[in-house]
Amino acid sequence: MNILIVAAHPDDEVLGVGATIARHAKAGDKVTTLILATGLDSRGSADADAHRKLRGQADKAAAILGTQELRFASFPDNRMDTVALLDVVKAIEDIARRINPEIVYTHCARDLNVDHEITARAVATAFRPQPNSCATRLLAFDVPSATDWNQNAAPFAPTTFVDAAATLEIKLKAMACYDGELRPFPHARSIEAIRARAVAWGTHVGLAAAEPFELLREIVR
Repeated sequence: MNILIVAAHPDDEVLGVGATIARHAKAGDKVTTLILATGLDSRGSADADAHRKLRGQADKAAAILGTQELRFASFPDNRMDTVALLDVVKAIEDIARRINPEIVYTHCARDLNVDHEITARAVATAFRPQPNSCATRLLAFDVPSATDWNQNAAPFAPTTFVDAAATLEIKLKAMACYDGELRPFPHARSIEAIRARAVAWGTHVGLAAAEPFELLREIVR
């Protein structure tokens, strides 16, 4: 199968769906990841070398997970609300036409981070149901210390759980590539917390570890 991950920033793809990417790759599926925004700039000045380093980390993480293609759209970090939604939608549609994904993963729309929210909306628009659409499953992931911080919206409520027991360590190894994004425990983006979170979600459904998703749409033909 052709799988598409649409994430806002470098590291979101690992935090939200890393173990599932590795599972798809092990099953022989072709995984393509599109990262829409640059990252870094919202934290202060980031020069070209810093951006090259972050992209290099994304490349390394993708290789560890088994992602076959990694693309960057380079929209402004934490300023995607200044970009016309149509431009974001077209960036997604361009890659969708080329790879014809059957399964699409993206952000939960009820997220505190504005780039995550806009990414979710743009994906929903790009993959609006059309006759003969190739995308039959659309799922939303959450990102720790972003989705769970939005107290003004309904909480993330997963309906689909992917067994991550066999690929969790691959996810953690990929996340370790993003050394500038990791934080010491007990921060939600520490390696220890990411592992504990996967174990906790697993206990919801009788698994040793799991990644949770909201099933936004499924078409059974």
